[in-house]
Amino acid sequence: MGMVFGVIVAGGVGNRMGNLERPKQYLMLGDKPVIVHTVQRFLRNDAFEHLIVPCPKVWIEHTNSLIKKYFPEKKEHITVLEGGDTRNETIMNAIAFIEQSYGLDEETLIVTHDSVRPFLTDRIIQENIDYGKKYGAADTVIPATDTIVTSEDGAIISDIPDRKKMYQGQTPQTFRAKKLRELYSSLTKEEKEILTDASKIYVIKGEKVYLVNGEVSNIKITYPYDLRVAETLVKNMADNL
Repeated sequence: MGMVFGVIVAGGVGNRMGNLERPKQYLMLGDKPVIVHTVQRFLRNDAFEHLIVPCPKVWIEHTNSLIKKYFPEKKEHITVLEGGDTRNETIMNAIAFIEQSYGLDEETLIVTHDSVRPFLTDRIIQENIDYGKKYGAADTVIPATDTIVTSEDGAIISDIPDRKKMYQGQTPQTFRAKKLRELYSSLTKEEKEILTDASKIYVIKGEKVYLVNGEVSNIKITYPYDLRVAETLVKNMADNL
């Protein structure tokens, strides 16, 4: 079997954008909302059996209406779900949906991605699928360009790690769904509380996650400044077509 599913996580309510009335994935970028750009990227790859878009409950209806508006011929190929309280619980909801609708086997693959990273490339998606199939777990990263400083107390420097070993995490992150769920359910409550993303589940459990090279342009739209950068990228892409 070994089906491949895209999980476009639209769970965030966007507190860091200031007092906006809508999460950043629903803000307009060029002529369409950020999330529509992201879904479009996934639809360009035929490997996906189905795309799952988990989002906050109050935004399900709106997200469905965007899917119908922008992808009328593909709407059967995309399911909007309610997200969980955390990113990992949201991914677990997506896995439960896959299990109910398609069944899970050892090879079932999920390519999880931030809805607010609309500039991921076809190559990044394909390499995630290839690495996921080959290794079972992959994470998209770029080499750190800044020196990374760690501080235990937030006041003084504890360490300055060797920059050559430092990478900045992006998404997608790709996993064999069944294995991810098994590892996640084996964590303690304390371990679950320190998780920032799904790759850390593997790291805590001593499992290997392979690196896929991201792109500097695969930016995450978190702050108002990012949206201005994104507008420039969209305009440049339109000018170059």
